Amino acid sequence: MDGHVEHHITRIATVFVPVTDQDRALAFYVDTLGWEQTGDLVYGGGLRWVEVKPSGSEIVIALVPPGEGGTPGGDATHCAIASDDIEATHAFLRNRGVEADEHIAGAGQPRDLLSGSGGEVPDPMPRMFFFRDPDGNRFLVVDHG
Repeated sequence: MDGHVEHHITRIATVFVPVTDQDRALAFYVDTLGWEQTGDLVYGGGLRWVEVKPSGSEIVIALVPPGEGGTPGGDATHCAIASDDIEATHAFLRNRGVEADEHIAGAGQPRDLLSGSGGEVPDPMPRMFFFRDPDGNRFLVVDHG
């Protein structure tokens, strides 16, 4: 074996986020977060597929009905989002009324575990914080500035 595998996978394309109301979720991601809508189509006998992404991102988030993506909400975090200015991102979200952690975790500020199981990471690096969409889906914002 030479270690080279012909897998033909080129990138991660989509993260699935289950939502109870696709129109409400779309308004949150586009109007509140300022993301772009990249798709809205009907498939599979009437199911609606809606995609959004931050400007410049290659990866999209699909706002899918619960039957396709699981149960909305919960404390598990399955998606991290990069920010080139975490202070500005944190202030932007909180000023728009988004449910976001009060503090940015980092030196001396712990953050909850990604699983939401009640534990903490005492001194995470880099700096980061969580926010939730209207369905309670939790995202981690990580400082990449």
